Amino acid sequence: MNNQNFSIEQIYTGCLAQGAYYITSNGEAAIIDPLRETKPYLERLERDQVKLKYIFETHFHADFVSGHLDLSKATSAPIVYGPSANASFDFISAKDGQIFEVGNIKIKVLHTPGHTLESSCFLLLDEMGKAHSLFSGDTLFIGDVGRPDLAQKAASMTQDQLAALLYHSLRNKIMVLPDDVIVYPAHGAGSACGKNMSKETTSTIGLQKISNYALRANMTEAEFISEVTEGLLPPPSYFGANVAMNKSGYNSFETVLTQGMRAFSASEFELIAEETSALILDTRNNAEFFKGFIPQSINIGIQGDFAPWVGALIGDVQQAILLVTELGKEEETVTRLSRVGFDNIIGHLQGGIEAWKKENKDLDTVNRITATQFESDLKIGENKVIDLRRPSEYAAEHIDEAYSRPLADINSWIKDINPQEHIYIHCAGGYRSMIAASILQARGYRNFTEVEGGFSAISKTNIPKTDFICQSKVSTVN
Repeated sequence: MNNQNFSIEQIYTGCLAQGAYYITSNGEAAIIDPLRETKPYLERLERDQVKLKYIFETHFHADFVSGHLDLSKATSAPIVYGPSANASFDFISAKDGQIFEVGNIKIKVLHTPGHTLESSCFLLLDEMGKAHSLFSGDTLFIGDVGRPDLAQKAASMTQDQLAALLYHSLRNKIMVLPDDVIVYPAHGAGSACGKNMSKETTSTIGLQKISNYALRANMTEAEFISEVTEGLLPPPSYFGANVAMNKSGYNSFETVLTQGMRAFSASEFELIAEETSALILDTRNNAEFFKGFIPQSINIGIQGDFAPWVGALIGDVQQAILLVTELGKEEETVTRLSRVGFDNIIGHLQGGIEAWKKENKDLDTVNRITATQFESDLKIGENKVIDLRRPSEYAAEHIDEAYSRPLADINSWIKDINPQEHIYIHCAGGYRSMIAASILQARGYRNFTEVEGGFSAISKTNIPKTDFICQSKVSTVN
């Protein structure tokens, strides 16, 4: 958005469903919730010939590693958190209601605990002092509010107690703002930081009071707690590590990138893989991966929700990683891994999979069939089918007799697979099912067939389908 006195740019990263904000006014700038890599922000500052005055953080993020430390080091701009923040680096611990001036505008701190204890929103006041926009962090999303279960341990509080704090934060600090105030949240649909977020990335206070279930008029505290905490899925395993990095610090992004960009020949790559506990992460498209890949590789395609899936499935951010990518995608891959704290990237295969093939080294494949072949082979009641989609996708429609086994939970349910029993696996389009196929094979399970095109292709066949959850199939493993 542009204005005579200031401009606001939402820098939205689809893979993480994350919004950072770049604000300029009269030669000065502020950045809110920056991503790990600082180059894009530094280039904007140079382009606009403005000085970065403040780096605002709405809270200690769990789903990505912020670029606050590198950005502060590069620009000398101080980092600002809300009240009760505790970190191992220098920062401004702002008071509730404190005002920060940026050019002709002011940014007011609104302490809104509930998602975390230090969670704060930043209210932009124009040069006339009028409330213009709210950078709501994970306190208020479009269509949802922040989940109150992530900070339980750090806050020594239950999720219900945190939800109660959030209830009062929303009603006492947010809902009292003018209806025309623009809402700029930290996340949109696809983020694990909420459960009902809209695909829209901006709104207004007035529209949210009408459409957001959690801002319903006359909603009691008890009703709010019940509805906000209902149906929360376990947080991805990497969230705690990201919070720790955001609080305690991390290696500079340039250091991580330099290491990840080390190129190894096929022989060097093979030797390192054999001598270390490095995980081989192949980020090619699933349509290419299944035809031939380095044995024991895990496939998580760069073209999808790459970083969140790496975080959810690999989990341990200290895990050493060797990369196999499409040519020219090496830097992008390292960058996106670093955003979720996976800094221990040893290097990548120089020349990609073709270099491996040229040296006639071993390749593995996945048994993939088309939906048409699946229709021909499948015998309902005799064959076991695993549906890897989310429970909500499964509920909308699924193959008769299929078992719901979300990919996100594979590390839990994989141990219950009978290696002697053949299974079919599918997701919505093939991205998630190839991830699952690579994990299964890396752990020694080979008695399965993956369906190309997933349910999108299956839906066009005459395979019998059901449009409600069969509870016995959801709860039964064997």
